[in-house]
Amino acid sequence: MKCTVNWMPASGMAFSAETGSGHLLMMDGAPDGGGRNLAPRPMETVLAGTGGCTAYDVVLILKRGRHDVRGCQVQVEAERAETDPKVFTKIHMHFVVTGRGLPEAAVQRAIQMSHDKYCSASIMLGKTATITTSYEIVEG
Repeated sequence: MKCTVNWMPASGMAFSAETGSGHLLMMDGAPDGGGRNLAPRPMETVLAGTGGCTAYDVVLILKRGRHDVRGCQVQVEAERAETDPKVFTKIHMHFVVTGRGLPEAAVQRAIQMSHDKYCSASIMLGKTATITTSYEIVEG
């Protein structure tokens, strides 16, 4: 996996990242750090990527189990250390899984499998942060 990150000096503290798969991602710093608030902060992208990674797993696991999953939202909240390096110390992921007749045990299992075995991002962040999860199932 590769990624090329370029600073864009004319925009203060903004950066463009081109991923190995050819996609472009923008990031910017907070105004108090020289940024202009034009894009997510780098650590926000880490958190968003983690949410995307685990949501991907949960949907895939449920689909492979032939469950009628129709939506998956992950609301991620995190706390960071107060001093540098300001690593994540607590992360809570609340899953809202929508589908028809989704068994609670299957949703629980999918989230647990992602957390314990498949989600590289959350497993990596689990080295510095306590990660907790909760979920709700919406019929639809």
